[in-house]
Order: sequence, then C-alpha cells, then structure tokens
Amino acid sequence: MTEVLPETSRQLQATLAGLGCRGRIRQLPDSTHSANDASAAIGCAIDAIASSLLFMADDSPLLVMASGAHRVDTDRVAQLVGALKVRLAPAKAVAKITGQVVGGVAPVGHPNPIRTLVDSTLEKWDEIWAAGGTPRTVFPLTFAELVRITGGQVCEVA
Repeated sequence: MTEVLPETSRQLQATLAGLGCRGRIRQLPDSTHSANDASAAIGCAIDAIASSLLFMADDSPLLVMASGAHRVDTDRVAQLVGALKVRLAPAKAVAKITGQVVGGVAPVGHPNPIRTLVDSTLEKWDEIWAAGGTPRTVFPLTFAELVRITGGQVCEVA
C-alpha cells in the first residue's frame, strides 16, 4: 500500500527529484516539530537532524540549516551575513515566506529562494534528515546534497 503524502510534501518531493535528490519523503505517525521528536521517530542521532530555522536578518529572510544538537548563535550569524540584528521569524512570517509551517520547513521548495547557511557540523554524517514540508514528514539526504540544493554557505552557526 502506497502512503499518500500531504500536498505540500508531494510538491516538495517533485522539487527534490528535479534537483537530483534521491531521498524519499516519509510521513511519520507523530509530529517531528522538534529535533528531539524527529530523531526519536527516525531512530537517528539528534545531531544528524538538519533543523530548518527561519530568521530575519535585519529585514531579509535567512534560513539556517542547523544541527538538531545546536542552538544558533544569532550574534555569530549576524556577523556572518553582515546584519545588525538577527531574530527568529514569527510563525506567520515563516508560513508566508516559506509556504510551510514551523516544524515542517524544508530546506527548499519555497515560493522564492532564501539565503541559506548550513551548519558545518552536519558534514560528519553520511546521512542527515530534514523536514519534508509538514511537521510529520522528513527525508534523508547527504551533506553535499543539502549544500548543493540550497546553495548554502557552510559555516559554524552555534
């Protein structure tokens, strides 16, 4: 029996395929809203979770793909991107900018490209996991794929 993914995840799967990513989006029985939830549901280490966090760098959206084990250092990120202030985007802004909800924001598949930083510590894993467009969907990919599909800048974010 084939599982039917939510529309957002089906659209994302098509985007991922178009970008050459072979990982398939999986729908989990419970929410993967947090990195802890995701790692428990998948059965992987928390630092193999690539958490998608949307920030506002001054007035511009900035997506940070951070290891689930890390807390983003907004002062460091501000220095990296040349912003005066970096703050977490409110939930309504996340939905408007990404087309996805908090806890389910994927690295790609947004209405417009978003400048992205990728946590360098994710590189130690052969396989990492990212949100699949909803709080209950995830997909596997490699660090190299994450950097390639996002066009992200690899750096220390914690």
